[in-house]
Amino acid sequence: MPELPEVETTCRGIAPHIEDNTITHVIVRNRSLRWPVPTALHAKLKDQVVRSVTRRAKYLLLNTDAGTLIIHLGMSGSLRILAIDEIVDKHDHFEIQFKDGYCLRLRDPRRFGAVLWTKEDPLQHKLLINLGPEPLDKKFTADLLFEKSRKRKTSIKQFIMDAKIVVGVGNIYASESLFLAGINPKKAAGKITKAQSQDLVKAIKKILTAAIKQGGTTLKDFKSSDGKPGYFQQKLKVYDRKGSDCLKCNSPIKQITLGQRSTFYCSSCQK
Repeated sequence: MPELPEVETTCRGIAPHIEDNTITHVIVRNRSLRWPVPTALHAKLKDQVVRSVTRRAKYLLLNTDAGTLIIHLGMSGSLRILAIDEIVDKHDHFEIQFKDGYCLRLRDPRRFGAVLWTKEDPLQHKLLINLGPEPLDKKFTADLLFEKSRKRKTSIKQFIMDAKIVVGVGNIYASESLFLAGINPKKAAGKITKAQSQDLVKAIKKILTAAIKQGGTTLKDFKSSDGKPGYFQQKLKVYDRKGSDCLKCNSPIKQITLGQRSTFYCSSCQK
């Protein structure tokens, strides 16, 4: 599943190609995504100029004077910049064509992605309004994490993956951040100390920043907008390394399930 670094990589990849570019046509080949694709998008977007491409959590926002297109990549989605005459794949469900002869094409084999439309402030949309702070924003602090974690019995890994607490810390990066911070993923969020909160916030910021620089992590489906894979997978310390030696202490990496998600950690380094 594309996580925040992959979505940020996509945002940065497509922005130079479509910002200040004029939309000539919108094609919906399959409306049956996670939510039905709104009707009449061609009429709403034809001749509109994309003023900016931004990101909130894992949502991409294509902002025009008429409104904002909200795109979520779901489990297997990707966005590509292609020539309009490029052969269409059976999983290419949505396309925006531009005046310069190129298009932005959404490919989503599992159809868990979304294409939504709003004429209002997109940050007030029902899917975005209750989201927590961005992990790389100054608003995401150790004090905030510590305060929100008090009396919480859920595991610290599930806690930091809660988008109402902080957005974008998906499964891969939660495991990696907890390893860097030396915190056992099973530990109850309410038992985290102030010092551990500080270590964890620093770790989350460091891991996500590094992942964005590497273009995200390629596991199965993700490819960036230019077709190049992410390389952060080569930097993973615990994720998907069950049974391998810990790179710090040589103890075997363990795998458990928390919140129905595979979790990897070192029981010697993470307390």
